[in-house]
Amino acid sequence: MLATEEALKRFRDQVVKNARTNLTKGNKNVTRSLYDSIKGFYKVMPNSISLEFEMLPWGEFQDKGVKGAGGVRKSTSKFNRRNNKGKIWKQKAPNSPFSFKMGDENKPSVKHFVQWSNSKGLNPYAVRDSVYHQGIKPSLFFTKAFEAAYKNLPAELIEAYGLEVEEQFITIIKQP
Repeated sequence: MLATEEALKRFRDQVVKNARTNLTKGNKNVTRSLYDSIKGFYKVMPNSISLEFEMLPWGEFQDKGVKGAGGVRKSTSKFNRRNNKGKIWKQKAPNSPFSFKMGDENKPSVKHFVQWSNSKGLNPYAVRDSVYHQGIKPSLFFTKAFEAAYKNLPAELIEAYGLEVEEQFITIIKQP
């Protein structure tokens, strides 16, 4: 049991460390609040062991991305020789479970884009509309960290807990 606890604690620490590293390397760590909010909790109870991860709610949006509302561009760029009016917006996260809904007037707030757009010399309202229509590209900072750490778990541990879960499931089904 002690070796199991040690392996799960190492797994937890590795996931948190790698997720934070991926977040900073991907330049997604703007306010540092998401970085500080990534935590793992290990609990031992009389009949079970629990391992949970926690982060701010918008961390999942950063990890999995957000589908854009889509639609058609309504204006052209005066700096672009090619006319892009009437073209459909390209989706950045087509398979994401999260999405902006077309026709929904609850677009993201402009305040989230002011600092970044000013540093690039862009209009924050145009950036907000672009994010609304195209969505947010998935960064997979947490998913990649979890999958990499899972591959390093001892095979005996995975097999032992896999069998235990199957046995518990069978006993639950047999109970009246």
